[in-house]
Amino acid sequence: MSNQIRTINPATHEIIFDQPGTSVEEARKIAITSKQAFQSWRTVSLEERISIVKRALQIIDSRIDELAKELTIQMGRPIRYCAGEIKTAALRAEHMIKIAKESLADLPGEPQEGFRRMVKQVPVGTVLVASAWNYPYLTTVNALVPALLAGNTVLLRPSPQVPIFGQRLAEAFNEAGLPKDVLQVLQIGSLDVLDQIAQIPEIQSVSFTGSTAGGIRLREATAKQVKPVHLELGGNDPAYVRPDVDVKSVAENLVDGAVFNSGQSCCSVERVYVHEKVYDEFVRCVQKELKGYKLGDPLDQTTTTGPVVSAIAKEKIQSHVDDALKKGAVNATPQNESFSLAQTSQKGNFVAPVVLTNVNHDMLTMREETFGPVMPIMKVSSDEEAVALMNDSDYGLTASVWTKDIARGEEIIDQIEAGTVFINRCDYPAPDLAWTGWKMSGLGCTLGPRGYDGFVKLKSYHIKNA
Repeated sequence: MSNQIRTINPATHEIIFDQPGTSVEEARKIAITSKQAFQSWRTVSLEERISIVKRALQIIDSRIDELAKELTIQMGRPIRYCAGEIKTAALRAEHMIKIAKESLADLPGEPQEGFRRMVKQVPVGTVLVASAWNYPYLTTVNALVPALLAGNTVLLRPSPQVPIFGQRLAEAFNEAGLPKDVLQVLQIGSLDVLDQIAQIPEIQSVSFTGSTAGGIRLREATAKQVKPVHLELGGNDPAYVRPDVDVKSVAENLVDGAVFNSGQSCCSVERVYVHEKVYDEFVRCVQKELKGYKLGDPLDQTTTTGPVVSAIAKEKIQSHVDDALKKGAVNATPQNESFSLAQTSQKGNFVAPVVLTNVNHDMLTMREETFGPVMPIMKVSSDEEAVALMNDSDYGLTASVWTKDIARGEEIIDQIEAGTVFINRCDYPAPDLAWTGWKMSGLGCTLGPRGYDGFVKLKSYHIKNA
């Protein structure tokens, strides 16, 4: 059971980080210091906690160019987009700060003569936050900021693909004045070790962002403990294009939704259902849009699509494409010189965007999470058929409907089994709305009006006058 952290640059295959991970025994000692730090941190005023988080955000912003480049090198997203993730993470944090006082306030009971009655929301203790590599700043902020503001201490496990990110985040918060041991980083390279660490008694709650398989493992690992496990997991998110749309505009949006970050987003568009009246035109518009994309060196400012994260990911994506082609799908990807040049490179995990037509639900890419720049497009004859196919999935993270008839669009999204539904938009978690997965896509929620719920426990007070 190796716990070595060895991070490989997805674009060059160079080793950029190589060191032993945190052992279970080391984590036990760290968890004890975290529990000790909790006793004083919980007494710090909300105003002071907010001030520290704001200072940390300012420090991160002052280093954004350096952090963006490090992010590109670690996980492969084109440099032109990485600063945007960090800025968006700051906006999420600012929203959680904005609603902190109201979200964490005492909840009064009904008036009763001779009594003072209320429900207090108190911090749970030490929280293990295991974040994902594909959007490390965004996925970490979802849990880290409300956890700290609620008065918890945090053990942060960054994905082993982005270990440097974890160090930089801790540095910023420490420089901002966060007391010692309130935020500590665990570098963990093995899921077996993560499972064992999650069982440490001093850890009172777990927040995990990652694969559905990884989330299920953590639930199994902690099944004999009464310990909440909050999960943000995968998706196989559908889109439906009705016949009344501006086809060109919708095609541009859905290509971006399917291919951005090389399709490595839990809420990326992985299935597209198009009404037969506009199907052929839609496919042509998708092909035209993809001709303008550039696959290549992620440090090149003109690159729009970088490598996928690993050789294993590349193999899985190709296996889904091969499975679809074997079962009758048609490769409708347009000619693009950059696609050919990058894929013939001897270095890097480059996967060209792929457009598949003549697809059906017997194919893996329509049933499982491909997590790559693959865009399968299926023809449908009615709204009813589209809804049935969209719901024919084990996942339920997001879904989108594209139409000019907003009233009809709302009727359709009311029928869709997903935690977030869009009309004429996709791939956009909003900080003021709940981010929650249905079915195999998650458990609990972050962001939005209930974004603090996972980081507090309720304590009822009955105080009778003497």
